[in-house]
Amino acid sequence: MRNDQQRIGRFISNLREERGVTQAELAEALHTSQSAVARMEKGEQNFTTEMLSKISQILNREIISLGTRAINFQIEGGHKLHGVTKVKTSKNSAVGLLCASLLNREKTIIKNIARIEEVNRILEVLSSIGMGVRWISERDVELTPPEKFELGKIDVEAAMKTRSVIMMIGPLIHLLSRFSLPHPGGCKLGKRTILPHLLALKELGVEIEARRGVYQIRRNKLRSRTVPLYEMGDTTTENILMAAAKIPGKTVIKFASANYQVQDLCHFLVALGVRIEGIGTSTLVVHGKEQIQTPLEFQPGEDPIEAMLFISIAATTRSEITIQGCPIDYLELELLKLKTMGFRYKILKEYLSPNGFTRLVDIKTLPSKLIAPEEKLHPLPSNAGINIDNLPFFVPIATQAKGRTLIQDWVYENRAIYYMELNKLGANVILADPHRVYVEGPTPLRGAEVVCPPALRPAVIILIAMLAAEGTSILRNVYSINRGYEDLCARLCELGAKVKVLRSF
Repeated sequence: MRNDQQRIGRFISNLREERGVTQAELAEALHTSQSAVARMEKGEQNFTTEMLSKISQILNREIISLGTRAINFQIEGGHKLHGVTKVKTSKNSAVGLLCASLLNREKTIIKNIARIEEVNRILEVLSSIGMGVRWISERDVELTPPEKFELGKIDVEAAMKTRSVIMMIGPLIHLLSRFSLPHPGGCKLGKRTILPHLLALKELGVEIEARRGVYQIRRNKLRSRTVPLYEMGDTTTENILMAAAKIPGKTVIKFASANYQVQDLCHFLVALGVRIEGIGTSTLVVHGKEQIQTPLEFQPGEDPIEAMLFISIAATTRSEITIQGCPIDYLELELLKLKTMGFRYKILKEYLSPNGFTRLVDIKTLPSKLIAPEEKLHPLPSNAGINIDNLPFFVPIATQAKGRTLIQDWVYENRAIYYMELNKLGANVILADPHRVYVEGPTPLRGAEVVCPPALRPAVIILIAMLAAEGTSILRNVYSINRGYEDLCARLCELGAKVKVLRSF
């Protein structure tokens, strides 16, 4: 309970400063004392739903959801969508960059960052160990390192809710010779080993011992060398990149991921003065810089997974919408596969992201009559094939395609099983084994009540199917979706969707 109060208090404090409101002004508007506001922001005072509602009105931002137990969506489906939506910056890039800010002994400003639960959890962890965290605008966060980080004060609850906390090992080994981190959480997608992290970090001189509930990390003599990765994982590559960034000499990372978030991190490190060769390839050569002390402003690239979400919505509901800011380098194969399925779209224009390196296009989708692909759909690591996180978006599309689609999700043990939840909406999804499903289409979808799976992509594809389903659906406990998508309900309503937020206390 105390952790919840502290989390709400930090949120209110950051929001108040962002709005330019003093504690005295907030106290006056609430008809209370400044000392009471100070206690709230320190997490030393209980919050009633009435008080949270008042603060929400004064600061013009919804806060009361932090005090609720569950958030649900009510969807009236079967409507064609229309209008324009803009892709936001990448969640996966944001969490990696926040972890990388630990490398910089100067202020780091991450601009236009995703305001989502996953980002909130990482910021809570950073704040709890001493990092100064301040929102300087609605979407720009300033990070100021302390003289000394205090891992003993880490927000364990926040850390356990996100798998991204594992990426803090790489930068923290340069700050502390010994420390511990809680076992990471995140999506429940079967056995997700951190063995690749352990093996690669060991090559650089880091010992990690798994104990009950925590990892004990010890830094020995760090050394640059050639490190082949056990698997081509995104977070593994990022972790080793951050570790190598401050090790003098040349570290060669082989079988590295070339995915969008890894490239964003590489550009971030280059901006801090670290020389990196091979960005966008599977071999990265990092020339470490022992001292990093560079004031920096940096913006992550736009999110290809969010772009694919809206493409999937358009294809499944046969809607004509314009999706602005799609990072085309990470969507070309997905669009080619969809084209073979009969999906029609237009590229309206091409331009660069404000970060100066992400290539963007605007895509206009057109109502399409879909057919099942002749070959199976499956992901590949990095940008060598369909993105692992984009594969699930083909499942609701396949429910509306004529014929049988085979989808092989070989990466995660449990994710394909979650696809079966679409059958509650009238889909015909047949489980072949824990990694493969057959989807027969087209099938008319109908409204139903479904509880969100504890994983982001399986949860959001149920929402997509509900948008296409005739009648009213209830999607319960959407925390998994809020982890990865910002204001999704409101953005869907702007496109003509009929979605309401329901709360369970």
